[in-house]
Amino acid sequence: QVQLVESGGGLVQPGGSLRLSCAASGSILSINPMKWYRQAPGKEREWVATVSNSGYTNYAHSVKGRFTISRDNAKNTVYLQMNGLKPEDTAVYYCYANQVGDVYWGQGTQVTVSS
Repeated sequence: QVQLVESGGGLVQPGGSLRLSCAASGSILSINPMKWYRQAPGKEREWVATVSNSGYTNYAHSVKGRFTISRDNAKNTVYLQMNGLKPEDTAVYYCYANQVGDVYWGQGTQVTVSS
């Protein structure tokens, strides 16, 4: 069993930055990949970014060049650095982990981009 706890969300003005963290309850060495998703009000949950054990990363077109996903295996934590935030980035952001076929989700953290 893996427990994921997100943090770092909040209210930010357009153009601002936030860094989200996803802390896992145990070692993330066996978790591959880890991802971030988001869900805006009235919309379906959508994939945002992926990071593998080898450091491979991939991004949704809408966030490419603005968001950076990374993982610190020593701290059992995955991060999402979000720069150049736009109002359309407003959503609840969820951490996802796949551990040998078992899928886990965090509880989500709210990100609101508004002036």
